[in-house]
Amino acid sequence: MRKELRDILWLGLLLGGLILAIFVGWYQVRTASTAAASAEVIKQGRQVYADQCASCHGAQLEGQPDWKTPLPSGRLPAPPHDAGGHTWHHPDDILFRIVKEGTAAIVGGGYESDMPGFADVLGDAEIRAVLAYIKSTWPERERGYQKEVSRRD
Repeated sequence: MRKELRDILWLGLLLGGLILAIFVGWYQVRTASTAAASAEVIKQGRQVYADQCASCHGAQLEGQPDWKTPLPSGRLPAPPHDAGGHTWHHPDDILFRIVKEGTAAIVGGGYESDMPGFADVLGDAEIRAVLAYIKSTWPERERGYQKEVSRRD
């Protein structure tokens, strides 16, 4: 009886180890494929940014000079999207809508902005990709804050 019990315990440990190894392998493959997909999305977003956003927001996400001071038109210059700007203060859904619909559509109340909506130019996946690229450039502190703000919304 004692030998049978020992054999059952060994078999249980062996099966448990096998199940654990399969789970760990699955998790690592899943994580690696997600990271690769994210790298591709960020690469796509970098290109979309260069093609559609950099002319106003700067090639290095630096924004226009004196971006907090209204232009003679009364509108604000394009803000930076790097950590020095305020983009990271906004949740994902607001950032998405600003790119898709334009700032004036989001702010409302007759607000005027030079930021157009890109709904006719970019698909939803391209908008998400450009936002992923922008977020990938932020330090951990700003990414963490923005992730938390997005989670609350």
